[in-house]
Amino acid sequence: MLPKQQSFILSPYIELYNILIPKDNMLRRMDELVDFSFVYEELNERYCQDNGRTAVDPARMFKYLLLKSIYDLSDGDLVERTKTDLSFKFFLHMAPEEEVIDSSSLSKFRKLRLKDMKLLDLLIGKTVEIAIQQGIIRSKSIIVDATHTKARYTQKSPQEVLRERSKKVRKAIYALDESMKSSFPVKPVTNVLEDEIGYCQDLIEVIEKDGRFTGLPKVKEPFNLLKETVADDVEQLQTSTDPDAKVGHKSADSSFFGYKTHIAMSEERIITAATITTGERNDGKELQTLIEKSKAAGMSVETVIGDTAYSEKDNIAYSTEQGIELVAKLNPQITQGNRRKEDEFDFNKDAGMYVCRAGHLAIRRARQGKKGQGKNQKDTYFYNIEKCKRCPLKEGCYTEGARSKTYSVSIKSNEHAKQAVFQESEAFKVKAKERYKIEAKNSELKHRHGYDVASSSGLVGMEIQGAMAIFTVNLKRILKLME
Repeated sequence: MLPKQQSFILSPYIELYNILIPKDNMLRRMDELVDFSFVYEELNERYCQDNGRTAVDPARMFKYLLLKSIYDLSDGDLVERTKTDLSFKFFLHMAPEEEVIDSSSLSKFRKLRLKDMKLLDLLIGKTVEIAIQQGIIRSKSIIVDATHTKARYTQKSPQEVLRERSKKVRKAIYALDESMKSSFPVKPVTNVLEDEIGYCQDLIEVIEKDGRFTGLPKVKEPFNLLKETVADDVEQLQTSTDPDAKVGHKSADSSFFGYKTHIAMSEERIITAATITTGERNDGKELQTLIEKSKAAGMSVETVIGDTAYSEKDNIAYSTEQGIELVAKLNPQITQGNRRKEDEFDFNKDAGMYVCRAGHLAIRRARQGKKGQGKNQKDTYFYNIEKCKRCPLKEGCYTEGARSKTYSVSIKSNEHAKQAVFQESEAFKVKAKERYKIEAKNSELKHRHGYDVASSSGLVGMEIQGAMAIFTVNLKRILKLME
């Protein structure tokens, strides 16, 4: 049954909050800034209204997940810290002496209540709404980029992941009491996943039954991670390392296994839209979605700033149609006409033909490809094959037995030609200098909020993680600008 809207419980110790939590405390300010009643509206249909035991307050459960993202904690460590951290209890609207939840409730809340609710768009929309109300967003530009997140389970087998995590736990305990070796279960000798899961479960049971180590900082974190892995992701482990993750490329010789988060951000560094995809997805294909989502969130978009990935022909045409300036440099191959062997062929402007290094002029020109359909057209120049056969410079240029000799040059489309002129303008160069801001935002997500590695398996889990992380960084940025 859905509980009533969140309120403080009467307690003789409630005054402790006013004494010990200062007015400028981040969690106090965040609680004052955001009306979390939207959680009830969004989750109303996911709870039974007229029977059953009253559920844990959904706004409180949502705030638990927000704290998890802010402080980059495991479920177990989050609940443990809530027991003693009064700022956490204040933020959760709990009485100082009130009992905390069991950490397993967080996993159930994620899986049962948040699944399929478009949480990412909802939370970004809420923060953009707050930023606009506070007069923080004034620009009409968005900066776009993509950041990658490695899968929780890389391309290692599930068995290897479990072995590594159980090994870390054993190693931490052996450093404290080597005699525990005789108490631990025998490691499996097979490569069967079920045997490895069973071993980890037995190991956890022995350690918990002993009771001496679970509260020690050196053991606690690897032990909680092993527990969470076995309890939370056993279904994914039994089928695949991570069924939704894909291999993507950061550069020609650098790859990763996981997901991409495509982000749009205002010049004030408020994230206005995001989409989460598998790792192999092309960045440029998400641009139009990011613009539409930013507009839906309340942004007025007149300029889009991005790297060369966003300057593909379809995006230029779309931006022109929408009256948007696209500050994204063209691929050098396009601006240079995609000419091969530039040192071997020169253009004779009087003849309107290319001349090879032997001084032979092309005899005719043909245009290939259809205008306005996908790839750019090409001008192909044809040479007198009989001259090529006898040419003293034919080695490396003419192939014996070839029936023709040609040289091709890509033609810039009208869209590319206009973009090439625009990117040389002063206005383009000034706006392009703003792009560095999104690199810093990506770094903040990864290094302060655990966004470098997925916290669970699957695209659904990645979207929940992304939603909470982006909600967190947006609220922190809003509070910073309000100062």
